[in-house]
Parts: sequence; structure tokens; C-alpha cells
Amino acid sequence: MEKKRLLIVTQEMEPYTEGNDISALVGKLPKYLQDNGYELRILMPRYGVVNERRHRLHEVVRLSGMNIIVDDDDYPLIIKVASLPGSRLQVYFLDNEDYFKRKHVFEDADGKPFEDNPDRAAFFCKGAIETVKKFGWAPDIVLCHGWMTSLIPLYLRTAYKTEPIFANSHIVYSVYDTPHEREGGERFLQKAAINNLSKNDLVAFSDGEGISMHKGAATFADAIIIGSESQDTNVDYLSVAQDKPVLPWKNEEEFLPAYLEFFKSLSEAEVTQ
Repeated sequence: MEKKRLLIVTQEMEPYTEGNDISALVGKLPKYLQDNGYELRILMPRYGVVNERRHRLHEVVRLSGMNIIVDDDDYPLIIKVASLPGSRLQVYFLDNEDYFKRKHVFEDADGKPFEDNPDRAAFFCKGAIETVKKFGWAPDIVLCHGWMTSLIPLYLRTAYKTEPIFANSHIVYSVYDTPHEREGGERFLQKAAINNLSKNDLVAFSDGEGISMHKGAATFADAIIIGSESQDTNVDYLSVAQDKPVLPWKNEEEFLPAYLEFFKSLSEAEVTQ
């Protein structure tokens, strides 16, 4: 039986970043899924906190060299790769000197969010899609972890809706109780509008309180996963999910088999349609 292809796009991941729900969960997930029959590709940003020497990152020349346009400005995309410890998996890092070569992830040394976080999110999401196109590798499931990946469901259903690589992909968005998913305001709407998208195309990312990246992602995703125990589930992004499959939060002992069963149910639903 042919292996299912699963693309993991994450804003963070152990052992490269540490200290939160996303890093811990995503660090455990790939090897388990690979051991249970999935073929994986993993993409994340190459933050300045990622130690290239310790983790043995090296540039993938055949994938590098693209320019990603954010708000009419071109930014070079460099792809680096490292082997995930304890596995036969590789992690691909999206790098750019303007956006990621700083010694903090989302906030400066004083705890103030970077003003260009919306720019960084748009660059990363578009860059991830373009990188997979260069792979020439069509994923059955696109699994997005965290607010920084929230534009991927939108882009795949709008700007890239005719891209054959993703024609049969299920898009799954994992929601976490982390800061910054409501930040950016008008700047977020401006920077996210790539490839002739307009602010009207981003209406789903707004609610009565301003920006909600979770709500926007849930609108365009095919299924939702609640990744944090503390995440409020009585919110707009679940109401827009309507009849979409939702995997509730699971504790450390349950979450790995729960993810596996959830992905199987998506595939089985496709077969019965």
C-alpha cells in the first residue's frame, strides 16, 4: 500500500526551539507518524536561535535562490536542512537575513513583539508553498502548526487554488494558546495580500476584536486540531468550522495515537465521498 504523504509546516519545533506547546508536540509527532506509515516533509523558519553548527544545518542549493514577494518587495529565500535527532527525517529551514537573522523568535529582548511579524508570517507561508512546489511532492495532508502558518490554508484555497501539487491535499490547522495571533492589525491585512489577493480576501481573518489568525485559518482549513489544553474552544474559529472535523486537546499519553486516528478518518471520509 502506498504511503500517505504528510507535510508538516510549523512555526516552532524541538530541539530547535523550546519552551512551549508547539515546540514540544511537534518535536514528538514526526517520528511517530513516520513509524506508522507516513512519508513526511517538515518545514520551519530558521530563526537566529537555531544553532547551525550544533544541529548541522547546511544549505540546499537546488531549493534556494527563489525570491518571495511581500508587499511588492523581493526577499531571497534560502533553504537549509538538518536531520531530526533520533530519526531518519530531515527538517527544512526557510531562511532570510531580513526576517530571521535575529536572536529572538517573535519578541525583542524587552518582550515587545517585532513590528514585522506579519511580514515574516506572509514570507514564511508563501515560501513554504513555493518550496513544496520545488520538491515536486504532492502532500495528502498539509498540517499547519501555530499562528505563523495561518495564511497557508488561505493561500492554498485562493492564490494557489489551481496548483496541481496541492489539488488533493487535506489542510489541517492546529490551534495553540500562544501570543501574537491577534496582532498586526492593518499591517497584517496589507502584508498578507499576496499574488493579487485583496483585503477583501482576508475578511475571514477579522472579527469584532480585530485580527484573529486562528479564525481565518479555520475558515479555509478542512479540519481543526486543538493543540493546547488552555485554548478556549468556545470561540469564533470553531463556529466558522461548522461541520468540519475537530480533534479536541489530548494529553501527552493520548495525543500521538489520536493524531494518527484523526488523519486516518480524513482519508476514510475522502474514500466514502
